[in-house]
Amino acid sequence: MSALFNFHSFLTVVLLGICACTYVKIHFPALFERRTGFRGVFWKAARIGERLSPWMAIGCFSMAVSIIFF
Repeated sequence: MSALFNFHSFLTVVLLGICACTYVKIHFPALFERRTGFRGVFWKAARIGERLSPWMAIGCFSMAVSIIFF
């Protein structure tokens, strides 16, 4: 089933996307210099990951537990 129709999969994709954008922004900051257009979405995701990192860590950990055990 696609991630658009399954809410659990959708949350997993969103969390992984935010974590990946934050990781790439830390290592290659030149990729996220433009804040408009299509790349602006990735810049915003990286900003969310930077600002809410404790909450993102809790979200990723709880998603990992739910995927493994449920």
